[in-house]
Formats: sequence, structure tokens, C-alpha cells
Amino acid sequence: MASATQLCRAINISELRERAAGLISPEGFAKGLAFQPREDDVFIATFPKCGTTLLQQIVHGLRTKGDMDFVEITEVIPWIELAHDMDLNPEDEQKANPRAYKTHLAWDLVPKGGRYIYVIRDPLAVVVSFYHFFEGWYFEKGSIDFESFALDFVLPGTLSRRYWEHLASWWPQRSDERVLFLCYEDIVQNLRGSVERIASFIGLDTDAERIDIASRQADIEFMAGYPTLWDDNLLRAKRNEACGIPADSATTKVRGPSNKQPTEMTPAVKEAWDLCWSEIVEPATGHASYGELRRAIAQQ
Repeated sequence: MASATQLCRAINISELRERAAGLISPEGFAKGLAFQPREDDVFIATFPKCGTTLLQQIVHGLRTKGDMDFVEITEVIPWIELAHDMDLNPEDEQKANPRAYKTHLAWDLVPKGGRYIYVIRDPLAVVVSFYHFFEGWYFEKGSIDFESFALDFVLPGTLSRRYWEHLASWWPQRSDERVLFLCYEDIVQNLRGSVERIASFIGLDTDAERIDIASRQADIEFMAGYPTLWDDNLLRAKRNEACGIPADSATTKVRGPSNKQPTEMTPAVKEAWDLCWSEIVEPATGHASYGELRRAIAQQ
């Protein structure tokens, strides 16, 4: 662990990798993998930046009919890989049932026995969101350009592996009745319908009051009015020092949906992302593009 005088945000890719490596301790990661869920426990399973926080808010809103009395969403829906490092006991009862957990684990590692909502998102939007999420938290603003971040940090793989292998690991589970496959863009586009579908999947009544409240509180404009509830302040308080970054390093998760081609995108990143799709996702799924895959999921 770095001393207080050494705490600083990264200014290059090498330093960024060092900082990111401290997020989850080996002991904490092992404890997360060893967790034994109940059969009605719900895992919100995603590759990072695929709508995890939105799903946490939907699930918590559904099971509590609108509880907003929490410091940050991780307090009420723990991240299973980081629960130990944040002094959260995943075995504890939660505010309401079903118990719910966030995870970025691939299928082969995720604790088995619960129910799983797996959400995917356009991989180009994912890397743009990832960049803005880390900028100002893990690395100094303006010190690392988007293309370098994408090609030298994200493309080789992070703690959550890589987007393409992550998706391929979950794809064979899409027909399992205990797995719900969703696309982030479709959730945003049809929020109320998605909320109702999620409620039914996790075993809750789909009465109008419950669906109305959860839908309203998952709207981007509503969530933007409560920025500290989704800014990882609990995680930062526990793990910034372990990562070697200052206590005041901050981030945000609510930037709004990406419905257009990201302005940060470069031809080199798009080419690399398309190549990974054709080499990994297309052989695993039979779909040549994210748009094609999204249409197939919508037709299930």
C-alpha cells in the first residue's frame, strides 16, 4: 500500500495498470468466488460499463417499491468480488428479498446456484464509457488519450477479462430459465417493459404500482438528480489508498445513454474492436455484428 505522500493518479498506461491492480485483493476475490448463493439470489452480471448500475437501481426499486435510503447503490446491492474488501458480508440479509449482487465475472467463475440477469452493450460504447469512468479517478484528466486507453489498457484485458470472451462465456447460458439475457440499449428504449420483465424473472409481482415506481426511479433524468448514489463513493473510501490514488479521486456512472457513434472513437479502435468480434464473438454466437446479436436477443 502506498504512503499518503505517494498517492497520485496515473499519467501513463503502465501506471494505470499498477493502480487498477490494487482494486481487488486476492483474498477478497477468492472469497467472492467461494460465495454460495441461495436459489432465489439474483446476480446482475455484466462486463463493466454495460448498464450494471441501471440494473442495480431497477432490481432494488422493484424489491423495495422505491427505497432510496442508501449512501451508494453498492451498500444495498454488493459487488460480490469486492464485498470482503469493502467490509460487506454477502451472507447477510438485505433490505428486501430477493437478495441481489453485482458481478463482472465470466460464466465459468461466477458463483452458481442463483438467478442471473446478463446485460450486454455495444462494445464501442462500452470502451468510451470505460474511458470517462477512469479519467479523473485512476488517471489524470488529459494524461492518457482515448486511443491509447482502448488499445493499450482495455484491449489486452482487465480484471474482468475482455468484453468479447466475457460475452462468449455467457452466450451458451441464454436458454437457461435461470438466466435472463438483455441488451442495455433495449432496456433504455423500453424501460417500463424491461422493468416488468425483470420483475417477473426475479419472482416479484408485476402490479402497476411496483412497475411504475421502479421505472420512474430508473429513468436517466431521475438518476442524474442523485449523483452520489452511483459514484462509487463507498468503494473509493475503501480502495483508493490500496490502488495508490488520492482520496479525492472521483468518478461518475450516470452519463446518459449513448445512442450515437461516440465522438471519441478512432478508426484504429473500431478496427481492433471489429476484429475481436469477428474472431471471438461471431464464431461463438453466429452473429456478425452487435446489431445482429441484439436483434436475435430481442426475438427470444
